[in-house]
Amino acid sequence: MGSLPPPVRNVTPERYRSWTRAALWALTIIVVSGGAVRLTGSGLGCSDWPNCEEDQFVADVEYHNLIEFGNRLFTGVVAVAVVLAVLGSIGRVPRRHDLTRWSWGLVAGVIAQIVLGGILVKTELDPRFNMGHFLLSMVLLWNAAVLHHLAQWPDGPDGERLAPGPDDPPAIRGRLRTLVWLASLGGAAVLVTGTIVTGSGPHSGSDEPEVAERLPFLVRDVARIHSITAICLLAVVVAVIWVASSEQAYGLRQRAEMVAGLLVIQGAVGYLQYFSGVPVLLVAVHIFLASITWIAVVRLHLGLQPAPRPVRRREPVA
Repeated sequence: MGSLPPPVRNVTPERYRSWTRAALWALTIIVVSGGAVRLTGSGLGCSDWPNCEEDQFVADVEYHNLIEFGNRLFTGVVAVAVVLAVLGSIGRVPRRHDLTRWSWGLVAGVIAQIVLGGILVKTELDPRFNMGHFLLSMVLLWNAAVLHHLAQWPDGPDGERLAPGPDDPPAIRGRLRTLVWLASLGGAAVLVTGTIVTGSGPHSGSDEPEVAERLPFLVRDVARIHSITAICLLAVVVAVIWVASSEQAYGLRQRAEMVAGLLVIQGAVGYLQYFSGVPVLLVAVHIFLASITWIAVVRLHLGLQPAPRPVRRREPVA
């Protein structure tokens, strides 16, 4: 630990939690900024990678160039947040190896995103790579949400994560556990069908029709599949709320209520944007809500194992 720079030495658990929260928010914001690139037709504002243009790194002072280059620059903010999560997990006192492993997952995901972003530019915004770019962002949000959740978990006497004891709340079992798993899988299915709608819709990421390749599906048909998937997810989440209430799993019920509320709002925005011709602002709101809803679904799944009560350290007897 002595080789670490001073800001990341002897990191308290409270400070580390603030860093994991920052990483989670940074990864959420870049999903929205990436959506702004596509919605404004700025996907080829920088036609090369990693340079903005073939012979220059910095973008020209033009609308599309600045939006695309700004999104690339914000990747640097994400990288700083992720590096802090890694170094903070090493410098945390006590150090927990589970936090280090999950923070390295963020590093791998960000590197993969940078590479995939370059491929997206080189293939002139191929919608299949665009879908992969968004779905990988959701994987990163899942990783960051799990890391932040574990950072709030109490430390055990051996310095690792505290294992639940006999007096702690038990893990969720039976039909409630099955319903939460179905909700998690349903949340992933909603994301996948949503990206298919995006890949088939009008917002390709470029204002140039000749490079605006789209998936060979009718938007009406894939939008219907997407909405049916979302309605099924909402039905499962309502079932989670009902069963959690009957089994007095109130913490899990609160998380499910959050997911249900976000799904209702997200559905209203989705229908409004569809029947109003998919205006840019509503699509941007839909992207942001999709990210927040996915984090809520991940938190619902993490609620299957309630955190144990912190260990009370006894003061030495004089």
